[in-house]
Amino acid sequence: MHLLGDAPTIDTGNTAWLLASSALVLLMTPGLAFFYGGLNRSKSVLNMMMMSFSCIGIISVLWLLYGFSLAFGSNSHEGIQNFLGSISTYMGNKVFVNETWLTTGIPTYVVLAFQMMFAIITVALISGSISDRAKFGGWVVFAIGWFTVVYVPVAHMVWGGGLIGAKIGALDFAGGTAVHINAGAAALALALVLGKRVGWPKDNFKPHNVPFVALGAGLLWFGWFGFNAGSELTADGVTAVAFVNTQVATAAALLGWLLVEWIKGKPTLVGASSGAVAGLVAITPACAYIAPWAATLLGLVAGAVCALAVSLKFKIGFDDSLDVVGVHFVGGWIGSLWIGLFATASVGGAYVAHGDGLFVGGGADQLWRQALGSGIVTVWSFVVAFALGWIIDKTIGFRASVETEVEGIDIAEHAETAYDFAPTGGSGGAFALAGLGAATPKAAPADEDESAPETSKVAG
Repeated sequence: MHLLGDAPTIDTGNTAWLLASSALVLLMTPGLAFFYGGLNRSKSVLNMMMMSFSCIGIISVLWLLYGFSLAFGSNSHEGIQNFLGSISTYMGNKVFVNETWLTTGIPTYVVLAFQMMFAIITVALISGSISDRAKFGGWVVFAIGWFTVVYVPVAHMVWGGGLIGAKIGALDFAGGTAVHINAGAAALALALVLGKRVGWPKDNFKPHNVPFVALGAGLLWFGWFGFNAGSELTADGVTAVAFVNTQVATAAALLGWLLVEWIKGKPTLVGASSGAVAGLVAITPACAYIAPWAATLLGLVAGAVCALAVSLKFKIGFDDSLDVVGVHFVGGWIGSLWIGLFATASVGGAYVAHGDGLFVGGGADQLWRQALGSGIVTVWSFVVAFALGWIIDKTIGFRASVETEVEGIDIAEHAETAYDFAPTGGSGGAFALAGLGAATPKAAPADEDESAPETSKVAG
């Protein structure tokens, strides 16, 4: 990411591209809500979607008030600058109408908006690990705390001139460490704090709406072009290679996941959707540093490995409901290390400052930097998320009661349901007008609460 500076005029082309990219990234959070919601059970789908939508409200305001300033501001104290910027740089009450970002010619407000969308979806990603059993109030408190204590410092360390990016030299073009490893580590911590769902793993938990899953994956795929290609900030050759790499890696990961499923049983639409997301995750940190052939190989590897990784929760015994750890944490690590193996200056130019990757004629210099940076984010996010989750659970309560979980958390937490199977009353409505008499309503399917296959057939 670029640092603050002045440009004499507004570059309308770059500005328009980043505005469009910001809108694309915002769309990813409703897409995530559909993806997670479809994977969930029908009696708790609204609670799951609410956790994503609430992040749009909460994080947007906090990012304006202090998040952007602390993540991307400059701090005169060198030691603090490694971890945080200055609260006074872009405080929410300041106006920067005529200020631009470095030599891009893009108004600072547009960069603020673009990064705001990253912060929103990073927090929302965590929620998939605790579906069916989290109180909404506990989630809101956790989202505020984790954003403040974890996401903002990590964004600064990776992109804002801090320890990981500027000092260690780890590369992360669009969020492999700052977004996916960060969220995945926190997801694991919360899954451990809240414990297993009632009946898990003896009972299986069937995705209640597979078309929702595919719709969500499609919206994520579409929005991810803004996520990755937009991170160059300008519209240039790096933007183009990031765009192409995003597409081919995602397509290859879809195929890699399906191949594993097919070997084990049958290829599924849930598997294809999950594989696409795994590819999007893995290519995110590396999209501007590797050649398209390496991006395709990355997708195949990430799709297959993540498909196998989602079953680890059964062997280890932690209940990550929607496989945030298996897809985002594992996929983020694969993508981050891939930079150290396949990054090349012929693609990434000046970004690849520590030599080409180990498998393309270089050494291990960049590889250890990637591992160290990813490790720091993993430890910090996990420890803080675990502590926050534990404190919330012991004070205001984070885990829903057994009764609430069994009956369905949507009614208890939000006083509404996704699907109303009750009769509407009257004389039969449209059926009566058509001369067909009143329709007999069907009861809610019992299998959604008793459930069958897990998130994907690979996981079961």
